[in-house]
Amino acid sequence: MNKEAANAKSDYGIQTEIPLQRPTRYRFLVLALITIILTLSTADRATLSVAGVGMGKDLGFDSVQLGYLFSAFSWAYVLGQVPAGWLGDKIGSKKTIFIGLFMWSVVTVLMGFIVPSSIAFFLLLGLRFCLGIFETPVGPSSGKIIASWFPGHERGIAGSIFNSAQYFSLAIFTPFMGWLAYTFSWHYVYIVMGALGIILAFIWQALFQVPSKHKGVNQAELDLIQAGGGLIDMDANIGESKSNEASSKPKVKLSDIGQLFKSRMLGGIFLAQYCITAISWFYWSWFPIYLVKERGLSILQAGFMASIPAIAGGIGGVLAGFVSDWILKKTGSLSLARKIPITIGFTLSAFIILCNYVQTDAMVVFLMSAAFFGKGFGNLGWTVVADTAPKKIVGLTGGVFNSIGQMSGIITPVVIGYILHATGSFNGALIYVGVHGVMVILSYWVIVGKIQRFELKE
Repeated sequence: MNKEAANAKSDYGIQTEIPLQRPTRYRFLVLALITIILTLSTADRATLSVAGVGMGKDLGFDSVQLGYLFSAFSWAYVLGQVPAGWLGDKIGSKKTIFIGLFMWSVVTVLMGFIVPSSIAFFLLLGLRFCLGIFETPVGPSSGKIIASWFPGHERGIAGSIFNSAQYFSLAIFTPFMGWLAYTFSWHYVYIVMGALGIILAFIWQALFQVPSKHKGVNQAELDLIQAGGGLIDMDANIGESKSNEASSKPKVKLSDIGQLFKSRMLGGIFLAQYCITAISWFYWSWFPIYLVKERGLSILQAGFMASIPAIAGGIGGVLAGFVSDWILKKTGSLSLARKIPITIGFTLSAFIILCNYVQTDAMVVFLMSAAFFGKGFGNLGWTVVADTAPKKIVGLTGGVFNSIGQMSGIITPVVIGYILHATGSFNGALIYVGVHGVMVILSYWVIVGKIQRFELKE
């Protein structure tokens, strides 16, 4: 710690030393990087929601087949989460994200070359599965990065900005992909999005480094992060000799994963994430198709209309972090700081059900915007993981958390596909989605209890 530091009371009520040297702010560039990567990741998994309208006509896919294509991504995403978390702990977040980003972008490009044939469905099913596998490192590794780059009193803001990427993705890329599909064809949705990802992979490789080794970070910023509980040395010994790594890095045991599931707090957080992701998957999969088939819009109109609620979601997502960290400063309670925005947000998210009872497109946009805003405002899941994950297995905990959440990505698109096939309407689908918001609130208040760092038993 800097010798010229002065004592000051931290946001947790603990006497800490705050350096007089002005800290650099490189952590916010790192946050921008992982947010951009998650934005593209979300857009690439949602390419089918825009391309699916034209693709369905050209390749002869019905709503049930589209549901399974959406679901194929999540099968892989679920299976890959824990291995991705383990890999991130093993080789570091930088390499893991680069490999994943580059490979999923190549897979996205390949989807643009699918042509009508008897095996087109199975080819696309396989590529969607590969897309899910290669996208898995983003969540666990980004959770590690937030835990290592941000002090506790900034983690809410960092996590909410990161989570808002899914809304920025819909706001930015859905109109863009709709324009590509409308102006050229659905093939170009995949080709262009994949090419953007390949470029981004090399930008990531050039700019990212862990805090304790980064030349652009001064000691004051490192002290600020570490004083607030940031794990600045995480991944610092990756790539060094095996003897050094073995001596400095604790071994992860299978029983450590078992302890995560024995924790009532973490169990409630995992359940809530399942419900949150179920809501997300409606927006990532069926939402543009809902606007086209149920509301009668063109794919170009749907792309631009979908951006309005997405912008509201992004605003809610960013605002949540400031509100959460403000509550933390005022109350000193991490539980209240995270649970209050979650409760408000997912109460609003249930407004999606009301779309069944209005006729005008303007009212649908208003209600969807309220629901999007609420989901963004309450979506503090990755922040809570950064707050609660055991220090030894932050990446692995993030993998378990995301894996359980993505199980709903297997179920939700298929359930909605069958609802549409059976009823010819989205009414039941919107009710199905809205109920999950209520379940999030119940999970955090009834099951989770006090939010705090979980300590593994040796």
